[in-house]
Amino acid sequence: MTTEFDQLDVRRLSGSLGAEIRGLSVAEASPADADTILGLLLEHQVLFFPGQAPTPDEHLAFGRLFGDLESHPNLDLERERPEFFELRATDGAGGVADEWHSDITFEAHPSKFAILHMKTCPDVGGDTLWSNAYKAYDELSAPMRAMCDGLSALHDASPHLVPDKMHIHPVVRVHPDTGKRSLFVNEHFTRRIVELSDAESNMLLTYLSQWVHQPRFTVRYRWTAGTVAMWDNRCTQHHVLNDFEGERVIQRVTVMGDDPESAQESPWEPYGSKTASFWRDTKMREQLRRQR
Repeated sequence: MTTEFDQLDVRRLSGSLGAEIRGLSVAEASPADADTILGLLLEHQVLFFPGQAPTPDEHLAFGRLFGDLESHPNLDLERERPEFFELRATDGAGGVADEWHSDITFEAHPSKFAILHMKTCPDVGGDTLWSNAYKAYDELSAPMRAMCDGLSALHDASPHLVPDKMHIHPVVRVHPDTGKRSLFVNEHFTRRIVELSDAESNMLLTYLSQWVHQPRFTVRYRWTAGTVAMWDNRCTQHHVLNDFEGERVIQRVTVMGDDPESAQESPWEPYGSKTASFWRDTKMREQLRRQR
């Protein structure tokens, strides 16, 4: 039986995640095409469409096939199309997201999907890596999974120089479409595990942040100009290699997010220190009060 996928050239890029798709123009994609793409995205988590050249308006129209678009909360919005932004970097200086992260997890509703058009890229370097956060969760030991299922974590926008912008999310989230569990902490935005002391939190966050980007969980993509990438921010992390010379220009739109669902209700109260270091808990407790 012929399926909608049979009309496309779909090539897996690693054992963990990622696929390159040929045979579809993002500039001319229809709602039916969007359904096909969404099915592939849920399977592969990050998709690459080489040989594309969407205009900004075509890029926006493609993004809107998957939901409402949002502007970036910490970038200049004084432009004609607030939901469309461009980042330029030259010789590694500029807009380079060179730490492992899921996008804007300091927001109450982090983004669902990102759609990136590589407008200009260097001849060598500037590759991007993605990690499969499902697999990172699944390959933890059973006791570690059980503990993480009941934890939550504070994320803030300190990397964007807005440390007071923050939100608390589950350490393990359940994907609303696949029902799978994934790790939802990252080295860039996650600051504190709510139910643990500061010292315990530092230990566990360091471990999980390093664990999630082991090579066997990842795919590394070598860009060519005109490639469009789309990824599911709810079950992946990504990282740009800041190793290039020359200019790198990306254009991006972001599909608005949903409310991360926890794997289980926490059986533990937030940590409340009575020691001289209690001030370390203040920021966390203030955010807990706001969310309640």
